[in-house]
Amino acid sequence: MDLRTIVWIISMGITAGTPLLFSSVGEVLTERTGVLNLGIEGFMLMGAMTGFMVSYQTGNKWLALLVVIGVCLVLGLILSFILITLRANQIAAGIAFTIFCAGLSTIVGKPFIGVVAPDTFKKLTFSGLDKFPLLQLLLNKDLLVFVAIAFAITAWAFVYKTKSGLHLRAAGDSPSTLDSLGVNVVAQRYIYTTLGSILAGIGGAYLSLAYSPSWIEGMAAGRGWLTIALVNFALWNPLYAIGGAYLYGIFYALSFRIEAMGIAIPSYFLRMLPYVFPIIILIISKLKNKKSFAPKYLALPYIREAK
Repeated sequence: MDLRTIVWIISMGITAGTPLLFSSVGEVLTERTGVLNLGIEGFMLMGAMTGFMVSYQTGNKWLALLVVIGVCLVLGLILSFILITLRANQIAAGIAFTIFCAGLSTIVGKPFIGVVAPDTFKKLTFSGLDKFPLLQLLLNKDLLVFVAIAFAITAWAFVYKTKSGLHLRAAGDSPSTLDSLGVNVVAQRYIYTTLGSILAGIGGAYLSLAYSPSWIEGMAAGRGWLTIALVNFALWNPLYAIGGAYLYGIFYALSFRIEAMGIAIPSYFLRMLPYVFPIIILIISKLKNKKSFAPKYLALPYIREAK
């Protein structure tokens, strides 16, 4: 395998991993406050369907992205109300929400199967890199890829370097202490659960507006569930989520490359490889490091004590 092929695989891996980067950074923020959102797959499906539908109807990808944000904002608030205010079982409610969104996206998106959106996110070209073809190949990405990386870095700085980030972490690690300081724990959980939902929706929209400009049923293809594993793999750190998401993407691209090379490996195994590898890495990392980095009150409702 020559250098150009390796760079190509990395480049394709970055593109393939970008939807997961959006969703995993959002889920890191959500889980840091103590809320486990298992509706990520549903949000990605709704984001993919809504983004493609609006882009097809209006011919404007930016308006489509704005509508995705609005739809996922409303859905995120609804799920937040169920999980935080009503204190429903977060696992059961998240799974039920995903099933609901999967069905809704299938019904609403059915007329748009097989059509072509007139306006999607195209790859950027950098004329100054003509003399560096490998670097050009690596950086030849659409704008949302750079937005995802920038947001992950910004989220890391916010979580670990600001007072608001300290409040975010305290909402998941010691909510009663945060409450005693006069910070509204419920508001913290609402804000970041909703933000995580929006980012998952943007990750889904990336699938239908940039990665594979089209709409098909079940387009998220399990990426929402994989996000949950990647958050664990990233140790609830937005910066580590970059490595986790792109590691998945590289193995996803590698599976296609191996098939193209004609190596006698069943195609079903190659499609399974990108999903299995992060889980194996997660198991190994847990065996080597017994310390838990998970928020102490993850998936536990907060009940304010009477004063």
